[in-house]
Amino acid sequence: MTDPGTSSAQPSSVVRPDGPWTHREVAANGARFHIAEAGDGPLVMLVHGFPQFWWTWRHQLTALADAGFRAVAMDLRGVGGSDRTPRGYDPANLALDITGVIRSLGEPDAALVGHDLGGYLAWTAAVMRPKLVRRLAVASMPHPRRWRSAMLADVRQTTASSHIWGFQRPWVPERQLTADDGELVGRLIRDWSGPLLPDDEAVETYRRAMCIPSTAHCSVEPYRWLVRSLARPDGVQFYRRMKRPVRVPTLHLHGSLDPVMRTRSAAGSGEYVEAPYRWRLFDGLGHFPHEEDPVAFSTELVNWLKDPEPDR
Repeated sequence: MTDPGTSSAQPSSVVRPDGPWTHREVAANGARFHIAEAGDGPLVMLVHGFPQFWWTWRHQLTALADAGFRAVAMDLRGVGGSDRTPRGYDPANLALDITGVIRSLGEPDAALVGHDLGGYLAWTAAVMRPKLVRRLAVASMPHPRRWRSAMLADVRQTTASSHIWGFQRPWVPERQLTADDGELVGRLIRDWSGPLLPDDEAVETYRRAMCIPSTAHCSVEPYRWLVRSLARPDGVQFYRRMKRPVRVPTLHLHGSLDPVMRTRSAAGSGEYVEAPYRWRLFDGLGHFPHEEDPVAFSTELVNWLKDPEPDR
């Protein structure tokens, strides 16, 4: 599977940089997934969003390892160093990828942390495989049912998520994402961030990763499913399934300046949580709070993970 217009990035040099972590592959749910891991202790699984890959969690990997956790950041199906399969990009299957990796790591459960699309999948995994999710932390993404209602009923949210509607066209988004060595990726990251922008090295890394053949196509496929399934039986069934409440302690993190996912859309997701729920709004941060202010984000996450009474 190849994308028209992709440039020839070298996958290993982009997605397996050296650092205070180790790289390996694990098999789960019919595919192989690249992970980066650091530290020992209770497992914390980190799941990236669009248009990124595991490297978006580089700051949290070290912070969690230093705090006594086994931190693992995975590449989603079709992205980074993981398999590019011809199908399997619906949220239920992608969530099973995540829980399958947890099982393959030999752990009974994990604290699951997701950002953007990874947050959508983290919500989904907590509903579908509750025994494998010890705690849930979601950044920059409402509960799937909240997302659906906002996209259908809130004109401002529909406008803010215009890129998702644009992804519904065949092949055009893939060409746009890989044109000029991923220039659009860099523009999206800068436009979606608050005043504390990710550094130029980070932006360049994401541009190069998107240009690995087939990545652009696999990156937009989940969004195609999300929109096209709204009125289809499989979509109706999925959102009906997501009525089941989340029953693990949940931390919901959001940047007050997020231009992609409005605070109003994200707030209120606690109605789907029948467990301690903590909402944390980061003033002055945009769609990537974990990269814009990694110290504040990691501190909030670590303190919550270590809190024996997360409902306080």
